[in-house]
Amino acid sequence: MTYSLVFYDVDGVSEAQHREAEQRFRDALESTLGDADLVAPVYQAYLRIVAVYGDVPAPDSLTEAERAIFDQWQAAETAAVTAAFGPNRYMGDAMYEIRLA
Repeated sequence: MTYSLVFYDVDGVSEAQHREAEQRFRDALESTLGDADLVAPVYQAYLRIVAVYGDVPAPDSLTEAERAIFDQWQAAETAAVTAAFGPNRYMGDAMYEIRLA
């Protein structure tokens, strides 16, 4: 399984800046998870956990494995957003979508 990344609402930035931000996002996400091949399965597992327990599950409702996946994905996504948009958020209110293929 693979993934694709789409950025939306990136007004006011050049195509080069757009591509660079996407690459920073990918690099941080993949680096934090340990490998590009882990993005899709970890994200899919995270989506299942959120579907069952909600966006902010009670800590004692998850198994150890579920908590590990949940925390791992949130850390990776936070690192990716910070890497892509940075502290100045020059891309304004840009949003992103991760698509599984």
